[in-house]
This record gives sequence, structure tokens and C-alpha cells, in this order.
Amino acid sequence: MIKRRKRLKNQIQMNPSHFERSQLTFYLILLPIVTFMILPIVYIISTAFKPMDELFLFPPPFIVRNPTLENFRTLFEPNPNEIPMIRYLFNSIFVTVVVLGLSILISSLAAYAMSKMDFKGKKFWFEVNTLALMFVAATVAIPRYLIIVRLGIMDTMLAHILPIMAIPVGLFLLKQFIDQVPDSLIEAARLEGASELMVYRKIVMPIIKPALATMAILAFQVIWNNTESSQFFTTRENIRTLAFYLTTLSTGDIGTSTAGQGVTAAASLLMFIPNIIIFIFMQSKIMSTVAHSGIK
Repeated sequence: MIKRRKRLKNQIQMNPSHFERSQLTFYLILLPIVTFMILPIVYIISTAFKPMDELFLFPPPFIVRNPTLENFRTLFEPNPNEIPMIRYLFNSIFVTVVVLGLSILISSLAAYAMSKMDFKGKKFWFEVNTLALMFVAATVAIPRYLIIVRLGIMDTMLAHILPIMAIPVGLFLLKQFIDQVPDSLIEAARLEGASELMVYRKIVMPIIKPALATMAILAFQVIWNNTESSQFFTTRENIRTLAFYLTTLSTGDIGTSTAGQGVTAAASLLMFIPNIIIFIFMQSKIMSTVAHSGIK
């Protein structure tokens, strides 16, 4: 009976839904921090729906009083002298889908080879990839530009795809996760006659789904918010992306005017929504990746 009571007490303590008084201090500290971090999101959503008269108020109201869709109508309104905004949106979606799929495929294949296959130079190339994590995009902009020019793909969609197709942090993350897959499981599959590609598809990929989801989020943010390719690798306006178009709004005559702040906020909201949606749907996978990253 005593053991049963202790077991029941331990189950109550381990139940995350059970609220204790000791957690009250934790929530008192956490809630103000969460509120402070969510305020910019609330403000950008509110500004995107503000009518013209509220944009001219000083000080500007934090929460919109009379929400309207006029900013979004102005943003999507076709202009005969300019490229329509929907074209930038299509370019961003196309580039993001293609690069995201290719980057996950390439990174997962390379991570599997570096983790579970033996070949000369394996450690060297992994160290090169680790070294690449130290460089920000600005430091390699000139070498990328020279390579794009030599390949002859300036002013093409390939100029958007090739420079960001390899993501070093994705390869590093997947390799570290695949290291935790038991070698005995892979050896058993090989003894049964499975090829390396079958082992990769049928065994490794299902196991590393949490890491793939985490990489997808990291890669999506890099690709979706990328402006380098549109700024340096193309001069054709009709193949530039939405992220670049947003920078022209914020720095141009429209963005600097008070009336243009609503249009800029509407465009910023469109850029932000896909990031939050993909995070909401994959946050459980991210937590699983964090939990398994410490298991050896």
C-alpha cells in the first residue's frame, strides 16, 4: 500500500498538466516576458489593418480601432507602370518550394554519407562544413556573384536557387542526429540485401523526421527572407522576390510616407504569416529534436 501511494505521488509530480504552487513564480516571471515579446507581432498585425485616418494620428494608436482591408487592396492593386505584387509573391513561393526540397534532399544524403559510410576525406569535408557555419552571407557575396557570372545564370531563376541550395547548418544538424541511429540496425538491413539508397529511404529518413522538420523551418526562414539574389544576381524586375520588394517599399517614397506605412505593414504581415504557420505545425517536431539531441 505504501509503495502504491509513493508511485501515485510520483505520477502526479511527473504530470505536466498538474499545477503546483511552486510553478506560480515561474509563470509570474514568464508571462511578462512572453507579453513583451508578442507586442511587436500584435503591433504589425494592427498596423496592417489601420485606415488612413489612424495612420496620421499622433501618437499612433497601438491597437486598430476601425480595421480595414484597404492597405491590402492598395498592395495588390495592379499598376500598369510596375510589376504587380502578385508576381513577386509567386517568385518567392516558387523559389522557396524548389530550394527547400533540394536543400533537404542534398543535406540528408550528405549527412547520411558522412555519418554511416566510410570514404576518404569524410572528416575533412565535415570540418569544412562546420567552418562554413562561421561565415555570414555578406562575407561570401562577392565570391557568389563571380560564380554566378561565370556560370552564365545571371537574370535567371537559377540565380535564386543555386546560391542558397546548400545550407551548412542543416547538414550539421542532420549528421549529428543520424549519428544516434544504431549501426546495428543499418548493418542488419544491409545483411538482408538492402541497398544504401533503400537504407536511407526506409530506415534513416523515418527516424530523423524531427530533425528534418527543424531543418525545414531553418531553411524556410533563410530562403523566404533572402534578398541577396534579387539585389545582386538579377536586374530583371519580373524575377525578383517578395522579400526584395518589401525592402523597396520600406526605403522608397511609398514606405517613408505616412500613408505608405500601412501598405508596408501589410506586406510585412504577408512575409511573417508563412513563418508562424510552418512553426506552429512543426513545433512538436522541434521539441522532439531538442529532446533527442541529448540522447546517446
